[in-house]
Order: sequence, then structure tokens, then C-alpha cells
Amino acid sequence: MQDNRNGKIPFPSPISRDRVIWEFPKCYTRNAALQLKKDWDIQAKAACKDGATSRQPWDRQKMSKVVVVGDLNVGKTCLINRFCKDVFERDYKATIGVDFEIERFEISGVPFSLQIWDTAGQEKFKCIATAYYRGAQVIITVFDMADIKSLDHTSQWLEEAMRENEPDSCFIFLVGTKSDLMPLEERQRTEKDAIRIAREMHAEFWAVSSKTGENVQGFFFRVAALAFEKCMLKDMENGAPASIGCGNSIKSDRANLEEAAQQDTKRSCC
Repeated sequence: MQDNRNGKIPFPSPISRDRVIWEFPKCYTRNAALQLKKDWDIQAKAACKDGATSRQPWDRQKMSKVVVVGDLNVGKTCLINRFCKDVFERDYKATIGVDFEIERFEISGVPFSLQIWDTAGQEKFKCIATAYYRGAQVIITVFDMADIKSLDHTSQWLEEAMRENEPDSCFIFLVGTKSDLMPLEERQRTEKDAIRIAREMHAEFWAVSSKTGENVQGFFFRVAALAFEKCMLKDMENGAPASIGCGNSIKSDRANLEEAAQQDTKRSCC
């Protein structure tokens, strides 16, 4: 795709160089990939060449919602913090209810953001967290590669998240954390089991380490690229100009979700 080295007007709000994506990110393994293509969709590529698209202000940018689910202590928060803050904390407090981070990207010259929702893995917070699953474009199910039971639970987490979303409306990822703790042979066996489950879930599998940073950036770049391309294509399919951002503001999104959470809490008990 065309890049800003050809004299494009820079974004009103600069972003970090390590959040710029030009090449279509590769998958972790061909055995469990959502797409094997090596380049952007031709329609999305053409839309990104539109100068008006690349000059959109941040308050009109395209945005996709990502929800991260999984058992308690599998490393959901550590995974998000490694990518968003480039930190690793061995000792941290468990997530209470939900939390979120916003990551800005420049993808093929176009501003784009991921709204990443970190949900609690504790049973007592489930009735609150489920309200925040709604409207997701990406669902990331996380398990601990050193705890095979957490892998067995990922299908249930996905089922709960999909209850709040339309069928086939989300990209699904299965992520194994703490890969640095695994001896090579044991890691290979766990990955084989994970790939099998990923196929059943129609998910893409990744193995990562939040401690070392292994595959973390590559994974989130893959998430961002697939979500961005789908957002561009959906705009064109609906007849909306590709240059107009379709994401709601963070404030209004969170307000709507908190209202939904209150309604769910009234209907059910934790």
C-alpha cells in the first residue's frame, strides 16, 4: 500500500513508530490461521490510497472493539500490559470487573484504534463482564500453556462471549500465554492440542510470552490488521465512504456498556 514517504500530510495526532503497519502481518502457524493471504484486500488497498482517508482526525477514526476472556490467572492483563505499556509485572492485582486500554495505529496510512477490554476471570464478576462482550469485533480467548485445564475452559469462555454477539460477526483468537515456562517438547504437545481446539472454535492460535515479549507485538498487529480491513470493507459494503470513521467515542461506548451491566445485574445475581 501507499505510504507516507510519498509526501502525505501527517496525522493531526502523531503515534509511535512501533504502531505503524504497512505489510499484512503474518500468522503464527499455517495450521491454525484465519487467513493465509499475504496482502491486503484489493478494495481496502484502493480505499487507503484516498488522501482524505489518511487525513481523518482522531475523533473520526475507525475503531474496533476487542474483548479478552479466560480463566483467572492465565495472564490476560499481563498480555495487554506487555503490548500497551511494554511492561511485565509478575505480581499484580486480579482484574475487578473490567478494564480497558486504547491503542492507536497507523495502518497503511490510515488512523485506526483498538479498544481492548480486559475482563475478570473470577466467577463472581461474570454477570458484570458479560455486558461488556457486546459489540465486539474481536474475541481473544486466553489460556495458560502450563495449565492444560485452562485450555479446556476456552470453549466455554468463547460460548459466553458469543451469546452477546451475532454469529460470524467476530474474529476469534486462541492465545496460549507463558510459553517461556514450557520445555520444547511439552510446548509442542500443548500447541498441537491448542491447534486442534482452535480449529473447532474457528479461531486462530498464537503462543506468546508476556515475560519475554515473544510474539506479543506480532499477535496484536495481526489482530489490528484483520479488524481494520474488515472495518474498511464493511463501510464500503454499506455504502459509507471509506474516509469516514465509524467508531463511537470511548465515553459513549463505556456509558452504554455500564448501563447494560446495571440492567444485567438487576436481572441476575452474582
